[in-house]
Amino acid sequence: MIQTNMKNNTETGKVRKTILFIVASVLLLMLVVSFMICRYTLMKEAHICYMGIMNVASEKISKTVGGMEMNAMNVFDEVGKHMDSPESVIAALKSKTSLNPDVKGYFAAFVPNYFPQKGRWFEPYVHQTDSRGGFTVRDVGSASHDYTKSDWYIQALDAKGSFWSDPYFYYDGTGISGRYCTFVKPVFDASGRLACVCGADMTFEWLTNELKRMDDATRRSDMLSKFRMFAGLDFYTVLLDKDGNCIAYPLGRSAPLKDEEVLRNLAAKKSGSIDVTVNGVPSTAYYAPMEHIGWSVAVIVPDHVVWKPLLIVGAILLGVAVFGLLAVWLALRRGVNQRKEA
Repeated sequence: MIQTNMKNNTETGKVRKTILFIVASVLLLMLVVSFMICRYTLMKEAHICYMGIMNVASEKISKTVGGMEMNAMNVFDEVGKHMDSPESVIAALKSKTSLNPDVKGYFAAFVPNYFPQKGRWFEPYVHQTDSRGGFTVRDVGSASHDYTKSDWYIQALDAKGSFWSDPYFYYDGTGISGRYCTFVKPVFDASGRLACVCGADMTFEWLTNELKRMDDATRRSDMLSKFRMFAGLDFYTVLLDKDGNCIAYPLGRSAPLKDEEVLRNLAAKKSGSIDVTVNGVPSTAYYAPMEHIGWSVAVIVPDHVVWKPLLIVGAILLGVAVFGLLAVWLALRRGVNQRKEA
């Protein structure tokens, strides 16, 4: 009798272990499959979200730059109509300075000795002096500031139309200094002779602040925040030149993209994403070229932002699996106890 009971208990134990093994295997399989599905879905959602943010940023900056170009062309056209004297040129520049408050200054750099009374250098510069729209006029051309040796001037001599200069640092000794990028256009007189090179300056300080303003507005967006599961919108936007160098970015967060495939994509006007490391933080850069200028936009997202919701989902699935195993084990144990009592 005792041997029979021992045999029954042994068989019952084996059955219970078999059931637990089968249940654990099924739960483990379901856990892995569910986690992989969630991983694919969340990664896809993050990719779509940040590619969308990047496209919106590119569009907004392109519109801003396009507006600056249009206003600058109005200034340049006005200069072209009033080249009778140095005074008329200055008056033409001053008459249009209020067109765009985001432009730091407008100038007309004349070819050497165009106005003999002004000597070799004549570059009237209408420069913004404060945030309220105040401007001052200076002739900044001189031997210490020989604009004819500047890259933008040399490039304009052979240019057929307008273009944006490469970023540069400017200082003329008069208190006007900073990192600039200039929209440039050669201007010809009535005889078809090159008279001057006109330009509109944009500072990268303003552009960096504009990027931050756009990022903050995106983070406050109810539409985006509503569907961000377990995570915020931790990202920032940078601007890149044609060589992948950062030209506008949050302080201490430069993220140059030097990968050859990325540079080929940007040259071909293609968007994409790439893994990068910024200040030791693994991140993903979502990039795209801009329409109106030879720059590109990149949205930088730290990887922990993308992985955070996935880890939380994984913890929830694991908790459910453990709870399920515990429930099955308790049910089997209760069944065994009931058989013993019977």
